[in-house]
Amino acid sequence: MNLSFGWVVLGLLAALGGAGVTLFGRLGLEGVPATLATTLRSVIMALVMVGVALSTGQLQTLLRGQEQLSGKAWLFILLAGASGAGSWLAYFAALKIGPTAGVAALDRLSLAFIFLLGVLIFRDPHTWRGWLGLVVLLAGVYLMASDK
Repeated sequence: MNLSFGWVVLGLLAALGGAGVTLFGRLGLEGVPATLATTLRSVIMALVMVGVALSTGQLQTLLRGQEQLSGKAWLFILLAGASGAGSWLAYFAALKIGPTAGVAALDRLSLAFIFLLGVLIFRDPHTWRGWLGLVVLLAGVYLMASDK
């Protein structure tokens, strides 16, 4: 696999996985409270991730002290985990009562937030194409979320 193209393939796999979360999640929410479904999904995801970390040896190196995480790394990993948990609690609650495409479209506003916060916080540079993409994304989210 071409390394410069690898991120595209991985990104598409992530998008496919995200679609699975939405579709399977919606099916799994029938008769199940959204918070319970999110909790169970998180436990299953954690078990899979621990299995991957064990099978790749990454968890063992951390537990043996061969890998050190700084306080800053722990802080931001903790904040990312809390942010993700809050996001999924809201996502599954919205999925329980809203249309799948509309909920997923609104969730993808995270890309717009990342774009804008990247500009404000990290001073990420963007050309007119990036800004046009942001406008098209916002229009697409609006059209999909308001589709009846």
